[in-house]
Amino acid sequence: MPGTRTFDLDLLRCFVTIAETGSFTRAGDRLGRTQSTVSLQIRRLEDQIGRPVFVRTPRSLALTPDGERLLGPARQLLRLNDAALAELFEPDMTGRVRLGVPEDFATAHLPGVLAAFAKAHPLVELEVTCDLTLNLLDAFHAGRFDLVLVKREPSAALEGMRVWREPLVWVARDAGAAAGMACVPLVVSPEPCVYRKRATDALDAMGRKWRVAYTSTSLAGARSAVHAGLGITVLPREMVPPYLAAVSSLAGISGDHDLPPLYDTEIALIEAPGLSDTAHRLAQHIVAALERGE
Repeated sequence: MPGTRTFDLDLLRCFVTIAETGSFTRAGDRLGRTQSTVSLQIRRLEDQIGRPVFVRTPRSLALTPDGERLLGPARQLLRLNDAALAELFEPDMTGRVRLGVPEDFATAHLPGVLAAFAKAHPLVELEVTCDLTLNLLDAFHAGRFDLVLVKREPSAALEGMRVWREPLVWVARDAGAAAGMACVPLVVSPEPCVYRKRATDALDAMGRKWRVAYTSTSLAGARSAVHAGLGITVLPREMVPPYLAAVSSLAGISGDHDLPPLYDTEIALIEAPGLSDTAHRLAQHIVAALERGE
């Protein structure tokens, strides 16, 4: 594409919104446009770059390889544009933003991110609630949150946009805490839980016996149970405290077999329809900060 051409930011915003919501209809609702207008804008974008960005079927919507390549740069362009406009025209931002987030993710990653936002916008009231993903989603759909961060499987066809990928590890009191046990004792959150499902699916896939030894609704409770020797659990690598052991295998659990590898999970950000400018600014801040690894 010749260097004299430039992207139409309205078309890029439409493209990014569709990618984030997973639907032309939901994108139209967020942008205040009809589905036909959204479809027309995507056709214009595809004409501009000379290649398709979405693959559509009656039941699914996916990015093409070219769409995947465009998504990151498109987000960067929009953030630069919005930041420049805010710098020039945005008055002191006010209002309340209700954010729901899983406890472990809030503990590990969000304090610095939210502190930076609060420093930049001191008149904004942040109301942050930590809970299980299931409860967060229920409350979000009941209208009690403006934004939620939720755990999900990477392949999940859910609303929202991925903002973080988490490597998971097995966690025990020490490397030999479960030695000699024929059945793996698990410390888990109540169902449905991505980490719980990841652990049981991995054990089932290799034919390992397991049992739920302890169920806790809180991160602190799960850590305490593991520390007391009640069982092992699955946590993001960065959430393992120094008094517990992150291990890739636990030799001695039923013969010479190791525990299976654990695949990554991810955190997605979901925005409520009709989001206020203040809440949308926080969403942009979270996405940008996590992409920078802050």
